[in-house]
Amino acid sequence: MPVVVASDAVLLGLLGLLVGSFLNVVVHRLPKMMELRWAAECAELNNASDGLKQKALSEQSATFNLLVPRSRCPHCGHQIRWFENIPVLSFLAMRGKCGNCAAPISPRYPAVEMVCGALFAWCGWKWGLTWEALAWCGFSASVLALACIDWDTTLLPDDITLPLLWAGLCAASLGLITTPLPEALWGAVAGYLSLWMVYWAFKLVTGKEGMGYGDFKLFAAFGAWFGWQALIPMILMASIIGAVVGIGIKVMGQLREGGYVPFGPFLAMSGLTAMIFGPSAILAFIGL
Repeated sequence: MPVVVASDAVLLGLLGLLVGSFLNVVVHRLPKMMELRWAAECAELNNASDGLKQKALSEQSATFNLLVPRSRCPHCGHQIRWFENIPVLSFLAMRGKCGNCAAPISPRYPAVEMVCGALFAWCGWKWGLTWEALAWCGFSASVLALACIDWDTTLLPDDITLPLLWAGLCAASLGLITTPLPEALWGAVAGYLSLWMVYWAFKLVTGKEGMGYGDFKLFAAFGAWFGWQALIPMILMASIIGAVVGIGIKVMGQLREGGYVPFGPFLAMSGLTAMIFGPSAILAFIGL
């Protein structure tokens, strides 16, 4: 490996650790911000007597976003200081506990940071310190955040899926990725419509909703980034892994209320696999 590529991988890996720390904030706060926004919209649709409620919700939403307030311990309210917020190192130094009340900190925080750092480092190793690498770093961070949010809440926020879709089309049009713009455009169309048709076919047959509209948008974004040819390998991989994990969870009796398993994390896994190994490698991986 050339020295310049190794240094690029290290630099982007360090950036990924920092971005991963921010993704933890996004995963925790974005669903709550959406709930506040929905509550304010519902209050606005009610009569004028709910004006005070709407005002209170609007003020609450204005003071709760991705930057404000500063992060605190959910157990004791201790404000996280800068040296307690260094990716991975702070978790290790504090032995996975709050520096004030010693309550345990979820290991998912450093896990997200390390996964994001590894993905960024891989982009630097493959593409060097280039615009293409930065484009795929953005893709990686977005998909990682979506996977975590969907697993926690079964939500795939438009705030991430739609920018990811448009970013793929823009990257293709600017030549930042190897996917030609026509393939990216039709990939987005095919990605959305394919899952949309599956959704309605399942609903007509069973009367139930098998997935959410966020899955359509995420798959459309993958079509924009990889082209329409990559969609079949990715959906096959996501479906097979999702089925295996779902059966395993059911056997262990760990299914959440309603008996469902979100599909988004498995779509995300297929997207990251396609980025690292290529869509054709997915077919080989599942034996096709």
